[in-house]
Amino acid sequence: METQGKSFVDDGGGERGLLHTWKGYSCSLTPGRLLLPQPVLHVALGTRHGVLLVEGGQVYSFGELPWKQSQIPEPAKPTLESALSGQRVVTVAAGSFHSGAVTEDGSIHMWGDNGAGQCGLSSLSTVPNPTPVALMDSDTSPPETVPVLELACGEQHTLALSVQREVWAWGSGCQLGLNTSVFPVWKPQKVEHLAGRYVLQVACGASHSLALVRCLGPQDVHRPPVDKCRQCNQLLYTMTDKEDHVIISDSHYCPLSAELTEDERKLEAPPRTQGLKTSPSEPVLPSHISTFNSDPPTPPTSADPLPTQDMEKGESSLSNGVLPASVSDPPAQSKGGTVAAVKSSPYPDEQEVKDYLRKLSDTTQEEAKPTGGVHTLLHSAGGLTSTSSSTLNHLVASCASAVGERVASTYEALSLKKMMNLYLPSGVLRSGGPAGLTGAVTGVGDNSTERVRLEDSMQGKKSSSTGDIREEEADGVRRRLSLPGLLSQGRYAVHLLSSSYTLLLSPRLLRKAGRPRLRAVALTPLGGDIPEAQEVLPTLQTEVWSWGHGDHGQLGHGDNLARLQPLCIKSLNNKEVVWVAAGAHHSLGLTAQSQVFSWGSNSSGQLGHRESPSTIPRLAKLSEGIRVWDVSAGEKHTVLLADGDCIQPIIYYSGQQVKEGEEESQAKDLGQQEGDEEEEERAGGYTPQPVLLPFCMNLGYVSSVSAGGRRCVALSDRNVMGFIASLHELASAERKFYCRLCNIKMQIIRPLLELESLSSALGKVTLGLLQMLAGRFSLLCHLTGQHAASLTANLRRGRDVKSLLILDHTGIFLDSYHDYCSSLGNFQVMGGFQALTKPSLDFFGKSPELLQRLSECSEENPPMADLLVALFYLPTRHVHEYSRLLLKLATCFEVSSSDYEKLQDSCSKFEALTLQLKKKMKEADYTFHFWKSFPGKMTDSLRKPQRRLICESSNKALTLQNAGRFSVNWFILFNDALVHAQFSTHHVFRLATLWVEPIPEENTGIHGLKVITPEETFTLLASSPMEKAKWLRSINQAVDQVLSGAGQDTASVCSGLGQRLEPPISRTASYTFYKDGRLKEATYEGRWLTGKPHGRGVLKWPDGRIYTGEFKNGLEDGFGEFVAPNKTLNKNDHYQGHWRDGKMYGLGTYRYASGEVYDGSFQDGMRHGHGMLRSGKLNTSSPSVFIGQWLQDKKTGYGVFDDITKGEKYMGMWQDHLRQGTGVVVTQFGLYYEGAFKDNKMMGTGILLSEDDTTYEGEFSDDWTLNGKGVLTMANGDYLEGSFSGEWGSGLKVTGSYFKPHLFDTDKEKSRAVKLGRQCVCAEDKWQAVFEECWTQLGCDAPGQGENWKAWENIAVELTTSQRHIQGSPELLSRSHSRTLEGLEVIPQHTGPITMERYDTIRLYLIKACDTPLHPLGRLVETLVAVYRMTYVGVGANRRLLHQAVNEIKSYLNRIFQIVRFLFPDLPEEGGLLPEPNTNLQDKEELGSTGAPAESPKPGRVVSSSALLLPVLLPRLYPPLFTLYALDKEREDDVYWECVLRLNKQPDLALLAFLGVQQKFWPVSIPVSMPAPGEKQQVLSSTKDACFASAVETLQQISTTFTPSDKLQVIQLTFEEITQEVQSLLKQDFLWSMDDLFPVFLYVVLRARIRNLGSEVSLIEDLMDPCVQHGEHGIMFTTLKACYYQIQHEKIT
Repeated sequence: METQGKSFVDDGGGERGLLHTWKGYSCSLTPGRLLLPQPVLHVALGTRHGVLLVEGGQVYSFGELPWKQSQIPEPAKPTLESALSGQRVVTVAAGSFHSGAVTEDGSIHMWGDNGAGQCGLSSLSTVPNPTPVALMDSDTSPPETVPVLELACGEQHTLALSVQREVWAWGSGCQLGLNTSVFPVWKPQKVEHLAGRYVLQVACGASHSLALVRCLGPQDVHRPPVDKCRQCNQLLYTMTDKEDHVIISDSHYCPLSAELTEDERKLEAPPRTQGLKTSPSEPVLPSHISTFNSDPPTPPTSADPLPTQDMEKGESSLSNGVLPASVSDPPAQSKGGTVAAVKSSPYPDEQEVKDYLRKLSDTTQEEAKPTGGVHTLLHSAGGLTSTSSSTLNHLVASCASAVGERVASTYEALSLKKMMNLYLPSGVLRSGGPAGLTGAVTGVGDNSTERVRLEDSMQGKKSSSTGDIREEEADGVRRRLSLPGLLSQGRYAVHLLSSSYTLLLSPRLLRKAGRPRLRAVALTPLGGDIPEAQEVLPTLQTEVWSWGHGDHGQLGHGDNLARLQPLCIKSLNNKEVVWVAAGAHHSLGLTAQSQVFSWGSNSSGQLGHRESPSTIPRLAKLSEGIRVWDVSAGEKHTVLLADGDCIQPIIYYSGQQVKEGEEESQAKDLGQQEGDEEEEERAGGYTPQPVLLPFCMNLGYVSSVSAGGRRCVALSDRNVMGFIASLHELASAERKFYCRLCNIKMQIIRPLLELESLSSALGKVTLGLLQMLAGRFSLLCHLTGQHAASLTANLRRGRDVKSLLILDHTGIFLDSYHDYCSSLGNFQVMGGFQALTKPSLDFFGKSPELLQRLSECSEENPPMADLLVALFYLPTRHVHEYSRLLLKLATCFEVSSSDYEKLQDSCSKFEALTLQLKKKMKEADYTFHFWKSFPGKMTDSLRKPQRRLICESSNKALTLQNAGRFSVNWFILFNDALVHAQFSTHHVFRLATLWVEPIPEENTGIHGLKVITPEETFTLLASSPMEKAKWLRSINQAVDQVLSGAGQDTASVCSGLGQRLEPPISRTASYTFYKDGRLKEATYEGRWLTGKPHGRGVLKWPDGRIYTGEFKNGLEDGFGEFVAPNKTLNKNDHYQGHWRDGKMYGLGTYRYASGEVYDGSFQDGMRHGHGMLRSGKLNTSSPSVFIGQWLQDKKTGYGVFDDITKGEKYMGMWQDHLRQGTGVVVTQFGLYYEGAFKDNKMMGTGILLSEDDTTYEGEFSDDWTLNGKGVLTMANGDYLEGSFSGEWGSGLKVTGSYFKPHLFDTDKEKSRAVKLGRQCVCAEDKWQAVFEECWTQLGCDAPGQGENWKAWENIAVELTTSQRHIQGSPELLSRSHSRTLEGLEVIPQHTGPITMERYDTIRLYLIKACDTPLHPLGRLVETLVAVYRMTYVGVGANRRLLHQAVNEIKSYLNRIFQIVRFLFPDLPEEGGLLPEPNTNLQDKEELGSTGAPAESPKPGRVVSSSALLLPVLLPRLYPPLFTLYALDKEREDDVYWECVLRLNKQPDLALLAFLGVQQKFWPVSIPVSMPAPGEKQQVLSSTKDACFASAVETLQQISTTFTPSDKLQVIQLTFEEITQEVQSLLKQDFLWSMDDLFPVFLYVVLRARIRNLGSEVSLIEDLMDPCVQHGEHGIMFTTLKACYYQIQHEKIT
């Protein structure tokens, strides 16, 4: 072959996929070569033909092909199946006389013999060429085609495995597993019995089928639970709940899914009513309804339905087991000529017991330290077969909720034998019948001797059909039963009992039963324990299911009965079967541990062992060290592909020898041949056990073997550039390693863990570490097994680098080895191996050959501890093997290729891991030896599994500065702490919170290191500069490792490379303070800076106080939350806000446990400044709100108190929580008081007004209590003068004179009206704290005193910190808000002369600043709005407060303007002028007149606080303020409104006439929009609301504006509208005189119908900019005001 021109990657024709074929096993054999144009990928053999798949997807057939129309003369030569051209075939299959192919898209093609429907095509008896067959899933609508992964073909049937991992079948015979009696089945149908399971592979024998199924693990939990039998719709499980226990029964029996009896097998489709006789002496158990009733049987226990996972797991104990053959059946003749005792008992025989025991012992607990007693499980004690372990998992999972906490959480393990004696009839245990039951029960027996004794007693009674229980699993006796999977999680121990002997176990009985002397051991990781990442690897948790004919025992259930439905072969559970193969009448299972189980017909030695019966799986006999990795079975032979001593694979053959010329004899009648078979084979024509085929070494590197009929085929590759050899070496090494790990696990680790003396020898901690180590070993072992399986699969099919999992998922391997090494080091450090020596010596005796062999230890008589160390360190040596083999593979590629890079990369990762593991081992060893020499007392407290020694100062290399003369100071640096040990004490400093810095030497000759910890700082002196550098480096490196998380268990693979010189001084760590003081026993977790908490963190005190927030220099500083429990109320106080120097300082919210909430300023941990306190909710006993000034936790200064219960509001001065000084009280009943307060009472002079204007002015002594001189004025002006006493409203005692003034003198009426507002707090004194806070925020000590640049700096800081605080929770910011903040980031120019332009910039800046509470000005405005509303809303809406409310707004304006002028120092003061720019632009506020000549042109704009700030302030204060105006003007507005309504009834012209408007101003026509735009409509006498309509509309807008300037603007526009209309009427320019204008304007005002015009007028008047009063706006306003008064006094004559 020419190999030069091609690199091996091209798969040069003659180098890959070479096909060799031969028959039999004689020494002289040399296989023939079949030459094909491309490499062969896959071969399938039938009885006399074969199918080949070559690269490129073409399919060839060879051999005898009778179904081809044109008989091919030369049958040996492969012929191309041209019908498949254009289809890319991915796999092929061959049955006895038919073939199948699967294409890339999952469709299938069948051809060959179709007599039994095995090609899935009706109407044809043979199918000459590949024809498509569709799998239609009728469950979906519309039905969909199901794509297929692989096919398997038998003699009369075909199985397909779909992409959804479901099995489909067609053809004839019970081997289909379908619920039908009508054959052939032409249309592929789903095997319902396996639905819901994940099938990995299918295989077909002549008349039986096998499926390899993944055990149900957590990944299958999402499948819907099946709780009813699919055939007869009965409940699969029942549950009965008694007082102190639960009975769960799986006794459902479905006649439809039972197996065929002898007679029925002949019929294939039995009549359903046929009965089975049972011997009269047999007890018929309730669950064994052994007649086929036409009506479904009722379950024996009626109970709550219990949903379980899949129905398959809950077959009845019968359908999963064996129907007892009736006694009258003739004895079955077995092949060996011995007569098998007929099984006449309905109890399980020993074989099943043995399977059962083995299954139990293999199902080990998940890795958990045993707590209390071991959970035990009574596992279908009397059933004929046990439910699979996964069933129990699911059953318990579904029971858990139903069982609830009633079941005691843990029962001690019990001796079942005692219990059986209690509950079973005494005869049962002794009689021969139910020996199996006793055996089954022994699985839970409480110690090994008892178990052995029981087994011995059984030996005598066993029937010839069983093997020795102990022969296969010698260690099975030592194992403990523990609950599988879920059951071991310690939540419920549930008794699962088959109802056949419904044993009722009471917890009391269980508690009395003995404590086990062996402990449950967790070794095999069950599905649930394998990390998620490993889903990518092939599963090892598998089950083998079989169905079909069983004449030769090929189903593996221990009998020769047929099965209509798939049934799990229990004895192969937990055997890690990864591949199944079926010969004509025998079956093979290949395990991950490279062993072969075989069962079925052994007529020619094809099983590879000579044991009988062959109805259950047994291991093929191969010599030690032969690891099989591919198997195939033909008609009467088996071919095995295995690893030998060298890398090249070897082939074994087991079965019938094929002599030349024997082919013809096959044509003889098959029935006759069956008879002659034995004689023929007696002549030495078969192998007693597998034999090595000598020629296999000449075939090159065989990648797979196939067998079929009498023929064998091997596919091999030439070793080009060493690539194939390297792949084989990698796979072979992995298989060998896995076998070794399994041996260590089974022969050493498990027995050691089960020793009863272990816990006393090791102690609790070390035992836990050993269990952890064993668990990690187990995981590593499992991973290796999975990897070996995937490498083997790669050899069988792909043989490329792309599919090597170790490249794509290197992390899984690195992590597993890393974890294993960590726990290994931990165990060694704690002296585990020394402690383990004695138990090991006891167990392995004085001759540790086993240990020596497994640990590959070469020295003579090594000490036990060294042997154990070597043994446990063995896996770590394999990491180097990976890097070696990957490197070897890499050298087969071009250096530039991506494959090379990938291999090289993985190789270097493993190499780095090797070095790192070596280093870790060294550290562990060093630490272990250190502990040996360390004084004992301290060892106990300091020795920790993860702790490793870095360096120590026993050589006096490091001493403490200023230490006493005789003190001993020993410093030990571990990987997590620095320990300072003295004579009898030691102190541990955690490295995460340790800072070390060198002290500069400056010629002092002292080599010092300063060590800083949160509570101590000390200086260490080194003996030399070298030592100093060494310690400094060691400590810094150790600290850095701890901080990067690599210190303990997760060292990154590249640690040691690129290390920083020193760790960061700022870091995150947690620490518990121990010294006395504020922080004693508090735990801090968060950021640190050189020994002090600094940055964000959480501080927790043992009494429940918690602070979360910012720290600075060890103290709470910045924004933080604080929770403090209130013991008496059993609730928490909660503070959220700002801190400084460890105390609450600045703004915050404090929610008291009592329900009070304080929102405001703090200082030194006390309420100080402006704040609001809300007490109680509205429905609690005394709801109230206080808002105002606080001084050192007390209400002091001006404040407003709203007592919601009494309906009173106080506005005035406070001192120490009491009302003191002047103040105002208003009540909900309209009473108004202003005057003096003392000690919280109205005391001194004051004024009291009631709603009807009755007034008292004089002395008070208590709330609403008059006492002393005063004047009482009635609403009509009469007044009493004298001395008063008594409470207002409840009868006053009066001594004095009564006056009725206006009888004589009408002028004095007004003089008696009381002047309000003299005895209340003046506006400037209100809310001083609010303004002070704003000044403080700007960095000023007092208003106006401070630096302007500092203020701007503070504003910038305030904005950025607030923004950062909010960014953590973006939901607080609306989008417009963020835009406002962005606009504020630019500080306007705030120095230099103010021009109009700059003035506008300032105005816009202020609008934005006041828009966000994050800006000091915005916060000020927000607070002022809040206090204003608090004051004047609700009870405060009292008309007598209007005057104060207006003054308060004016005072706000002045004070805010003062701040604005501080920020913009060049702004002129109130009333100052701005120069107008030359363009003479006229601005909004200053609109030029139209019509009237402008006054003398203004030099510029007047600056005023109201123009700048009212637009910002007034819209927010408008509602409460306008309400006060409306209340105050109520009477006048009512009079005005009545008049407006009356006058508005008149039509336009009448009204104009009535108001005296000159005729020339009457509109003649008005524009209309209705008929056609532009047309005019005559104004008739009846027209209403049409004249001056646009002006009326404009004026109505006055109610929608807020500020006086806006309202004046509306009035001006109204005048302009009127003027425009009149001008268009007169068609000339026109100047108004007041006499002309007033009536027209009056008309417009009337028609505008503004409800509260009086309030609008007063508001404008009160808050109008003073500079406007004498201008044009002023005149217009006066006109409006005049109209208002005119309308009030209008008399309609």
